[in-house]
Amino acid sequence: MRTPTPRASRFKALRALAAGLLAAALAATGLLVTSGPAHAAAGDGPWSTSGGQIVDATGSPVRMTGLNWFGLETANYSPHGLWTRGYKDLLDQVKSLGYNTLRLPYSNQLFDAASAPNSIDYAKNPDLQGLNGLQIMDKVIGYAGQIGLHVVLDRHRPDSGGQSELWYTSAYSESRWISDWVMLANRYKGNQTVVGADLHNEPHGQSTWGTGVQATDWRLAAERAGNAVLAANPDWLIIVEGIDCYNGDCYWWGGNLQGADSAPVRLNKPNKLVYSAHDYATSVYPQPWFSAADFPDNLPAIWDRNWGHLKKSGTAPVLVGEFGSTLTAAKDQQWLAKLLDYMGKGTAGFDFTYWSLNPNSGDTGGILKDDWTTVDTLKQGFLQPYLLPATGGSGSGGGTTTPPATLSCQVSYALTSSWTGGFQADVTVRNTGSSPISGWTLAFAFPGDQKIASSWNATVGQSGQAVTAKDVGWNGTLSASGGTASFGFTATYTGTNATPGSFTLNGTACA
Repeated sequence: MRTPTPRASRFKALRALAAGLLAAALAATGLLVTSGPAHAAAGDGPWSTSGGQIVDATGSPVRMTGLNWFGLETANYSPHGLWTRGYKDLLDQVKSLGYNTLRLPYSNQLFDAASAPNSIDYAKNPDLQGLNGLQIMDKVIGYAGQIGLHVVLDRHRPDSGGQSELWYTSAYSESRWISDWVMLANRYKGNQTVVGADLHNEPHGQSTWGTGVQATDWRLAAERAGNAVLAANPDWLIIVEGIDCYNGDCYWWGGNLQGADSAPVRLNKPNKLVYSAHDYATSVYPQPWFSAADFPDNLPAIWDRNWGHLKKSGTAPVLVGEFGSTLTAAKDQQWLAKLLDYMGKGTAGFDFTYWSLNPNSGDTGGILKDDWTTVDTLKQGFLQPYLLPATGGSGSGGGTTTPPATLSCQVSYALTSSWTGGFQADVTVRNTGSSPISGWTLAFAFPGDQKIASSWNATVGQSGQAVTAKDVGWNGTLSASGGTASFGFTATYTGTNATPGSFTLNGTACA
């Protein structure tokens, strides 16, 4: 996805302390920066692949459900939004929303001596003062690791001016592209936070697959770079995007992986290969399949053909590295609902990183609104049920929840908007008991034929008229004597739209 450059005027024991000071010192000298967890845990690296699944060091399945945060690849040479907020504050919000991975774009120009970071409010980011772009990358990765987020590095473009069809340009050669990757592989070697290298963003145009032409065959170039990276750092996943057109069949930039069937990427460590595709809505570009009579039911077959079959056949995992929309159009919402359903829930689903955290992506907007703080609840509502926690990859956690002996609760159900055949409702759960509630599931039954279409701030399921809504981690604790959590949903109906008559929280009836 193309990313804009804003105007220059828009601009967390002693052991832990010692570790932080050491990391800072190493970063300042350009040496290795490590920030991985000190003890083995679910999701710890290095990560590898097993068939179509990414697995952790114990062989347990992990899944990336993350966000893109762009800016290092632009002429700001820093993640965007730092003119408004602190980077730690932004990363804390990413985790609180339920994401577990950050795809971090950069350009090779970032590493040039003349590329000075700008548009940063140093009052909000005092520890970034005086750092170059690479050192700012260190800081972002360091704090992400502290709070349990993983990072995929994405070489988004050669220079800050724009994307390129090929992986090299006249100003930034293939050798420079590979040497910068090797530098990063060495720099973050042993750092469990950084799990992989997305070698080049959205090859298209002149890029080919399996032609054997050194200058244009992206598959061969990915092998050259991927093996160089693995020679320096054998722990990383090597992420290889598709191209746009293969044998006359065209798709999104970076999204066409049809060539991988007859000409697979060959790495010296085959269990490190992850393919990646990008997919967007009709508002980004009116692809012909959006106008088909059977839309959106035609989409799964298109995804199967271009990239989905690689995971489904067990060839390799597939990361859907970019997908996004403003969601202002009904077709875009249908597309996103279908895509999320296709990618699936739990660790067995497709890995993904949504585009983007940033609100200043012209084609899609972001999870955050223009103030860089307010969450777009419509987008977050679509994504929330598909997210896995940032503290591991063995599942969405939980076990059963046991209510405290003094549990008592109150529920408010408000119809916030309605239209012919549909409505939106907000539900607030209040803990009126004397003990905190850690983990909650609310259950109720619709009195009619209402059917949930989308939800946010809870994982909502429906069987017949019965509905369950489970917390999403960050809102799972209800403090004693008044702690609340709210979620919302949209639904369809025919006839009358009566309010549910009763609610239970962790099996206890609520007022």
